[in-house]
Amino acid sequence: MRGFLNPAVRSSVTDSQKTFRTLSRHRRSKLAAAAETTLIKADQWGRGVPVDPKVASALDTGLKALRAKHKG
Repeated sequence: MRGFLNPAVRSSVTDSQKTFRTLSRHRRSKLAAAAETTLIKADQWGRGVPVDPKVASALDTGLKALRAKHKG
């Protein structure tokens, strides 16, 4: 068992990414299209995998807009 003395490496996930994972596939694909990326890249961002910073900021902005739309 090689490496059992080291802690597991886990990616930190933000609240926006957690919220993104709870959305339906249709809603996630709409946000991905608005961010000009694929659903695969958007789902990777939701899991905490590093993606292009432009894509990450566009998805985060789209998610914030969606939250504001549903609150008010």
